Amino acid sequence: MKLLKDILYKAGLLEVAGSTNVAITSITFDSQKVVKDSLFVAIRGVHADGHHYIEDVSTKGVVAIVCEEFPEVLQERIAYVKVKDSHAALGVIASNFYGNPSSQLKLVGVTGTNGKTTTATLLYQLFRSLGYKTGLLSTIKILVNSEEIHTTHTTPDAITLNRILSHMVEEGCAYCFMEVSSHAIVQHRISGLHFTGAIFTNITHDHLDYHKTFEEYIRAKKAFFDQLDSDAFALVNRDDANGVIMLQNCRADKKFFSMKSMADFKCKVLENQFSGLLLNIDNTEMWSRLIGTFNAYNLLTVYATAMLLKQEKMHVLTTLSSLNPVEGRFEYFRTDNGITGIVDYAHTPDALLNVLKTIKDIRTGNEKVITLIGCGGDRDRSKRPLMARIACENSDKVILTSDNPRSEEPGDIIEQMQKGVDPLHFKKALSISDRKEAIRTACSLAQPGDIILVAGKGHEKYQEVKGVKHPFDDMVILQNNLREITQ
Repeated sequence: MKLLKDILYKAGLLEVAGSTNVAITSITFDSQKVVKDSLFVAIRGVHADGHHYIEDVSTKGVVAIVCEEFPEVLQERIAYVKVKDSHAALGVIASNFYGNPSSQLKLVGVTGTNGKTTTATLLYQLFRSLGYKTGLLSTIKILVNSEEIHTTHTTPDAITLNRILSHMVEEGCAYCFMEVSSHAIVQHRISGLHFTGAIFTNITHDHLDYHKTFEEYIRAKKAFFDQLDSDAFALVNRDDANGVIMLQNCRADKKFFSMKSMADFKCKVLENQFSGLLLNIDNTEMWSRLIGTFNAYNLLTVYATAMLLKQEKMHVLTTLSSLNPVEGRFEYFRTDNGITGIVDYAHTPDALLNVLKTIKDIRTGNEKVITLIGCGGDRDRSKRPLMARIACENSDKVILTSDNPRSEEPGDIIEQMQKGVDPLHFKKALSISDRKEAIRTACSLAQPGDIILVAGKGHEKYQEVKGVKHPFDDMVILQNNLREITQ
């Protein structure tokens, strides 16, 4: 329980009607979750405007309402607080309500198109292995030490986020590593949080269904760095042309990592095999079980972050060598007859190209590469033909199929993907809308020694069709089909 006047600190108040000297037992932006003595924050969402529910929640026992516009009739027993932006205010209010937990541990945010999940997860694994109590907020899992917490978004809403961070503080966590999506930045879900550091991995074509233009997408990422305090660090990929843009007007301590040019932290790939990577990081060799140049970048990023968090170099490199790949990120296995199956989350053109380049670097040249790829429904449509084109240009056989079609028809999505298939590649491309059947077909086409890449869903254990999530695991289905063939 907190006093309203205390949790409104730095929330950007424009006008107040009523007393702020009232006790608040809970905060919510969902009119269905209002309880007695709660604070309701009216936010303008994509599908609904919380201002339309102010009259309704006024009868449910709320003692305070934060909004951008006052209702026509103000009730005496309710305190009304007008702010410029309810989304931004919600983050600050939630942080205050839970005792500003982000300032009580070292919170490091990871943003970028590709590599966020792997980087955040490896940092979590590393610091746990170094002996620290650590939290993780990622696409795959939210962890408080070894306790898993279930939620629905890459970055939860501001209230949930601060509640989880508060739990981390209670459990003694010294560090938390967090994926920060562009949606979360624009929607102010991270408003009010204090970040010890921010990491930029890269930026490529993605989420243009939401951000509309690539420039807007870049601005969303940059906004994360703009809000950093001067005591934070900003770690940026120098090999990405947009990395420097992130640091314009940034007050944080600016650091770079690179595999191609001068930087504060450097890495070179010495060997790249299915068994792992041999790297030279800052003039020291290390071996990792991870595969591919994109993972070399991830490992370099993790190492650099650990150095900025004042960890001992050799201890970090030794521990990094023992870490396992992240679920659904270039996760592979081999059958008894030498067929290699790979499952990867690659769902952007750049991520798919990185995976296929890695396969090209490792393959001997005699085996076929069979790639299965789909594109999600209700998402950026402009990348669909690009995904198909990249798959065809870098594979011997391609199967275009469903990903998570959501509300769209799978056939319509595949038809848009087919527009990216060059006439020269028509013979190598198949279209099978049923993803399970597509995986079965890929397995039947494979000969001993061949490589099958099932891309797009990675760690996901479902397929979303018409609003329903059906159980679906790429890795399990791929393994079962190859097992049947090789028996």
